[in-house]
Order: sequence, then structure tokens, then C-alpha cells
Amino acid sequence: MLSVHTSPLDQPGTGDAGGMNVYVTELARALARHGAQVEIFTRATSSAQPPVVEVAEGVTVRHVAAGPFEGLDKNDLPGQLCAFTAGVLRAEARHHVGWYDVVHTHYWLSGQVGWLAADRWDVPLVHTMHTLARVKNAALAPGDAPEPLGRIIGEEQVVAEADALVASTDAEGDDLVRDYAADPARVHVVPPGVDLDLFSPGVRDGAGPAERAERRRALRDELGLPTEGRLVLFAGRVQPLKAPDVLVRALGVLADHDEPVPTLVVLGGPSGRPTAVRELEALAYQLGVSDQVVVRPPVARALLVDYYRAADLVAVPSHNETFGLVAAEAQASGTPVVAAAVGGLTTVVVDGESGVLVPDHNPWTWARALADLLADDDRRAALAVGARRVSERFGWDAAARRMLDVYAQATKVRAAR
Repeated sequence: MLSVHTSPLDQPGTGDAGGMNVYVTELARALARHGAQVEIFTRATSSAQPPVVEVAEGVTVRHVAAGPFEGLDKNDLPGQLCAFTAGVLRAEARHHVGWYDVVHTHYWLSGQVGWLAADRWDVPLVHTMHTLARVKNAALAPGDAPEPLGRIIGEEQVVAEADALVASTDAEGDDLVRDYAADPARVHVVPPGVDLDLFSPGVRDGAGPAERAERRRALRDELGLPTEGRLVLFAGRVQPLKAPDVLVRALGVLADHDEPVPTLVVLGGPSGRPTAVRELEALAYQLGVSDQVVVRPPVARALLVDYYRAADLVAVPSHNETFGLVAAEAQASGTPVVAAAVGGLTTVVVDGESGVLVPDHNPWTWARALADLLADDDRRAALAVGARRVSERFGWDAAARRMLDVYAQATKVRAAR
């Protein structure tokens, strides 16, 4: 596996680390449980990082020196792909011929490296885009910069060369065929998984509303969050694409109309602009809801589940999501999700069963959706049960089995080519 621009060992929720980091790590672990040996190559970002890290039995992360360790923006990485590729090829050269059976690349930068490596080793190239420039540019957040033409060209090249393309949803598969002229026969839909053991409701089956409410209060007390009133959680990078500002503005709408204003917990760090968190806090101050907005840095997944369980709702207002891992994890934890009706979120969140899909990014619409659901205890309780039920469709072992089938099919395509 190749993950050039972000290490699977990085903490998701800040910088360039997000759902893709979890995807790569958890898929690799699941593949190893099914008998595969997985080596993940990523760019070294610190001189303190060891060259090789054993993540789990059968899963190794290799840090490749390519460019300066720190201060290199993701948009500058194309200039370091040659150096990264050299590091990957040198690592393979230490083994006997035929050491790798498949190259699976993540994000277009890795696809460029994998294209050359797979060609040199004569093995299949399997690629997962995670995000698509053309799709992202079609749904830009206000003030967000469009993806450059160089990325679009790079994606087109990877699509043309890959023996198999992995999409997380049917919608993403359609995007690949429509916007990138992908061969439909090479597009495979493999939904990502959720760690259903870690992300669980944390209460016994059949627990009533009172017991669930008491559990939420206890968790909030442990986490140092307000124990009274309603609580909405946003977990993710603070950037225009993820749209946490929409939630802050929605709180402002509620305050202006003298309606109950829930506490909004923003669990994430800045991405893109170093000042992103300060800008969000300034917006809350301008709208008079500073006391209702709590911003904290991202946390490890073992603690993240407690935040999910402590919330009355988890909000995902993104302008685009290929899958929506936060929504899937929250639902597995038994918490209903209010999400924008975009991309993969329309697959992960079942409107009226596990959460609510919001048709736009208007703060007024979001204010109404949040207020109505927070005021209806019975509806939230029903959605909480449905959320866990829907989440059980997504498991990493099932994803690994399907991915191994994709690798086998890609091998046949490579042989035919």
C-alpha cells in the first residue's frame, strides 16, 4: 500500500490526517487477519520517525525520506514523487523477485508512484481515490480554493492505468465513470468498515431512554463537558470543506430567535489554514454563542467513542464526503447523525432510520433540523436504535474479503493486458 501524503500513524482530525488514515490502517489490519502481509509506504515527516514500524502482526509501515521532513505543503508534494518512488523501488530491490503481489494506492499522489512501481514489478495496480478533484470543485465551500488542473490530470492518468479502481459507494463509482471515463468493468464498490467492537452504544441492549440519558451525563462529567442541556458533536478537521461554520451559524440563528441553544463540541484541529480554529471561535463570538461552542483537539479513537456516546446528536455538515466515516462511527456508537445530503453521506445515513439528511448548507435549515430533533426525545431514541442497526452493514472484515476479491480480479486484468 502507498499513502504518500499522510501517514496511517498520524492522529486523524488535523492537518492532512482524516478518514483516509483510518481507512488505510484498518483495512491493512483486516487484510492481515485474512492472511495477507501488508507493507504501507508513507513519506517521513520527522527525523525521529523510525524507518520501519510494526503496526500489527502482518502490517508494517515504512517511512520514506522524500523532501524536507517538515513544512512541506500537500500541494508541493508532486515535486517529491520521484524521490519517494526511488525509496519504494529500493525497498523492493532488497527482496527476491516477485516479493509484492499487488500495489494498492490511496489518493492520486500515491497513484502516480504506484503506476510506476506496478509497471516495473509487473503486478496489478489497485487504486482508491478517496476524493475526486472534479467532484470537490463542483461542491466548493465558500472561500475554499479549487483543486488545481495538475491534480485533475494526475487523477485521469491513474484512472487510465489502474487495473482496478475501488469506490466507497455507488455514487463514487458513477463519478469515476462519468467524470473520468473509467472503464465500468474496472470499477469495484467496496464500502469501508467500522470497528464495530470499539464503536458500540456502551449500554445494554434494550436500555431505556432514562438509562441512556444517565450514561450520557456520566460520560460528559468524565470528559469535562456540560452535563445539562443538549449536546451536538462535530468531529473532524476544521476547514471549509467540513463546514463546522455552518453549525456555529445555526446556533446563532437559534439564539436570535430565543430558542434553546445546544452546546456544540468541535473535536478537531486546523487544516489548510493554521488560523482556522481561531477564526471559528471568532465567528462564535460575533454571533453571541461563544459560551455554547467548545473546541478541543482531536483525540485517540478509544476516547472518541466516548464523545460519540456523550452527544445527543453528531453533525456532519460537509460540502462533500466520499464516504463519511465519522457518521458511520457515530451511528455504530448508537448516536443519531444529522448530515448534509451529499456524496457518500446519503449512503451511510439512512434518512429517518439512523439520522436526518439536510438538503443544503443554509444555517436556517440546519437550525431547524437540529432544534426539531433535539426537542423530540422519542424520535431521537428511535433513531439511536436504527443507527446501530444501519452501522452493522459496515464491517472491516467484510471489506477485506471484498478487497481480496478485487485484488484477484485486478491480477487477471493485468495478465490480460
